[in-house]
Amino acid sequence: MTGQQLKNSILQMAVQGKLVPQDPNDEPASVLLERIRAEKEKLIKEGKIKKEKTPSAIFRGADNLPYEKIGKNDPVCIADEVPFEIPESWEWVRLGSVCQLNDGKKLQSKTYNNLDARYMRGKAEAKVLEAGKFVTKGTYLILVDGENSGEVFIAPEDGYMGSTFKILWISAQLYARYILKFIELYKEPLRNSKKGAAIPHLNKEIFFNLLLPVPSLQEQTRIVDKIVELTPSVERYDLLSRRSDELNRNFPNFLKKSILQYAVQGKLVSQDPTDEPASVLLEHIRAEKEKLIKSGKIKRDKHESVIFRRDNSYYERVDGIERCIDEEIPFEIPDSWEWVRLGELIETIDTGKSFKCEERPPDKNEYGIIKVSAVTWGTFNQEESKTCFSTSPWVKGYSIQVDDFLICRANTAALVGGCVIVDKISKRLMLSDKVLRIEFSDSISKTYVLYTLRTPFVRAQLSAAASGTSESMKNISQNAIKGLLIPFPPIKEQYRIVSKVEESLSKIKTL
Repeated sequence: MTGQQLKNSILQMAVQGKLVPQDPNDEPASVLLERIRAEKEKLIKEGKIKKEKTPSAIFRGADNLPYEKIGKNDPVCIADEVPFEIPESWEWVRLGSVCQLNDGKKLQSKTYNNLDARYMRGKAEAKVLEAGKFVTKGTYLILVDGENSGEVFIAPEDGYMGSTFKILWISAQLYARYILKFIELYKEPLRNSKKGAAIPHLNKEIFFNLLLPVPSLQEQTRIVDKIVELTPSVERYDLLSRRSDELNRNFPNFLKKSILQYAVQGKLVSQDPTDEPASVLLEHIRAEKEKLIKSGKIKRDKHESVIFRRDNSYYERVDGIERCIDEEIPFEIPDSWEWVRLGELIETIDTGKSFKCEERPPDKNEYGIIKVSAVTWGTFNQEESKTCFSTSPWVKGYSIQVDDFLICRANTAALVGGCVIVDKISKRLMLSDKVLRIEFSDSISKTYVLYTLRTPFVRAQLSAAASGTSESMKNISQNAIKGLLIPFPPIKEQYRIVSKVEESLSKIKTL
C-alpha cells in the first residue's frame, strides 16, 4: 500500500463513519440539513447564492432504503447508487445541495495580486492586476480548468481570482474542512472525468452529483481532528514506502554492482594455488605484443606501463621513471593477481568514422550505422543501430563483427564509457566516430575485462577522465582508456569469475 492509498483508506473510513465513534448525544444530521435548507433560502433571497433548478432531497423510505426527490418529480429509490452504508444518525445529500461554484465580484481601479495556482503553490511571483474578480482572504477556490481540476485552495490574501478558478461556496452550517476532505477523497475520479481535449475542465455534473455522507456537525469536527492527528504518521509511512519502493527498484542494480565488485576483488570465486600466477601471464602478453610489433602488425605504445610491488608498496614505471601509486590502489587483491593498466592488455584500438546517417527505412544494399545508444552498460542493442542508414560507400575496415569489443567514447556523462561485446548481427553495421573497437590479447578473457570496466571503481575512473563542459556530452580519450587501472587475475580464474558472474546475473534477472 502506498502512502496515498493509506491516506485514501483513512478518508474512506472517515466518510463511512468508521474512523471515530458516534455520540448518541450529537444532534442528528437530519436537523442539520433542515438548517442548511433554511440558510440557502435566506441567501438566495439576498442574491448571494444561486437557486437550484432541480433541488435534490434524499430521505429514507418506509422500507429503510434511500430515496431521492428531484424537483417536482416523484421520489426514486437510489439504493443501487449509494456506495456504502452509513450510521443511522447520518444522512445522504448531493454535493450540489451544500456547495456551489460561483464567480468573484468584478472590481476595477484597485491593485491586487493575481491569485493563480502557481502563485498559491509558491512556485511563481504574483502578477499584479488592477482589475479582476475580487475575493477575500480565506475564500475557498477550486480549480475548474487544467490537469489538476478539482483541487481546492484557500486564498492566502485579498486578491483577484485566477482565471482557472471558481469560488467554492460551502454551507456555513457544515464544517468546511470535512467537505474539503470529502472532495480530496474524490480528487482522482474528478481528474479522470475531466471534459475537453485542449484544456480539460472539471466535470461539474459529476462534481455536483457526488453523494455526500453527512454526519452531525460535532462528528464532522471529530473526524477532521482525527485525520489531522493521523497525518504525521501517514506522511512518515509515505516517506518510508517511497524509500522502500526505490530500494526495491534499485536492488537488482545494487546487487549487480556488488557481484562485480566482489568478482574483481577476488572474493566471488576461490583461488586455486595450482593456477599460473597473473605475473607470468603478463610476461607472456608482453612477449606476444613485442612479436607483433616487430612484424609490423601493431605499433609500440610510446608510454608503456609496468606495475610491480616493492617493500610492500605498489610502483609504476613509465618512460623509465618509477613512482609509488599506493594512493591509486582502491583495495587489496589476492597474491596471485596483479594490478595493470588496461593498455597493457590492448593490441589495437580502432576509431570509427563519421558516416552520414538518416532515420528511414533502408534501401537495398544499404548498411546501418552503429549508434552510441547501441553501446551502453547492458547488452549490444543492434535494433538501435538498424534505425539509422547510410548511402555512403561500404568501408570494410569499419564493419562491425560478432565478438567485437566496443566502448562508447562520446556521450552523456552517464553513458560515456559504456562497453559491450557484440553477440549477434543481423544487419551490416559500420563503426561510428563516437564508438571505439578494442582488440585485446588472445591470452586474456575480454569478457572478464568487460565486467571489470562495469565495476563502480572503474566507472569512477572513467567519469574522472571524461572531458567536456556539458553533462550532455562528455568524451573519453584513447589514452584515458589505456590508463584505466584494473585488477588482473590468472587466466583460469578469469574464466571461473566470468562463469560465476554470468550465473549470478541470470538469477538477478528473475528479480
